[in-house]
Amino acid sequence: MSKTFAVSGQHYLFDVQAFAHTILALGGDSYEYALRDRTTQGVIDDVAQGVSELGVLMVTDATKETVLSALEEADLTFTELAESSPRIALGASHPLSNAKKLTLDDLADWPYLYFEQEPDASAAFAEEALGDVPRAKSIACTDRASLSELATAMNGYTVTSGILVGITDGGSLTTVELDTPVKLHLGYVTCKDQELSRIGQRFVANLQKSLKLYARF
Repeated sequence: MSKTFAVSGQHYLFDVQAFAHTILALGGDSYEYALRDRTTQGVIDDVAQGVSELGVLMVTDATKETVLSALEEADLTFTELAESSPRIALGASHPLSNAKKLTLDDLADWPYLYFEQEPDASAAFAEEALGDVPRAKSIACTDRASLSELATAMNGYTVTSGILVGITDGGSLTTVELDTPVKLHLGYVTCKDQELSRIGQRFVANLQKSLKLYARF
C-alpha cells in the first residue's frame, strides 16, 4: 500500500536529516513523499492548504509576535522544539573563517547572502536572525545550493541556525559563533486541533532528536 507524507520548511538542513531518517526507517515498496523548501509564507500556505502535513520554522524573540500572528490568522499553531544561537556561515577559505567569534561589524565589508521572501513579506519573515540589519552589500537567493556556491565564490556570509548538522557540501562552508544575545526558536507548524499521522509523529521525534543533539547555545 502506498504511503504519503509531505513536509515544508524554510531553507535549513536539520529537517532534511530528520526527513531522511523517517522514511528510511519506514521503508516500503511503494510511497509518495515530499520535502519542500519554501519561503516563510510558503510554509504557512502549504500547511494551511493541506499541501504538507506540517512545516518547519524558525523565529526569534523579535519576529515571534508577527509570525505567530500570521499563523493564528491561518488557523495554525507553532510548537517549539529547541532554542539555539545563530552562527555565521561562510566559505572555509574566507579570511575570517578561523575566527573564534564574529560580530556583524566584523562582516560589514563582505557580501551578505539571504533567502528571498515574497516582495510584500514582513521583515519578520526573514529566515536569518538579524535579517533587518542594514547591509551595504546583499544578495538574495532562492535555494541553498546557490547560496552556498555564492558564499564560497564571493567570500560572502549568511546568518544561519546553530544546528550544524547538514554542513555536507564537501567542506566548502564552515560556521563561526556570532556575538549576539539573539536566540532562535526552532519548531514545527501544524493545523490547529489536527493530530499528526504516525509518520508525522515519527518525523517530529527525529527532528527533536536532531535539534537537541546539534543545537548550540
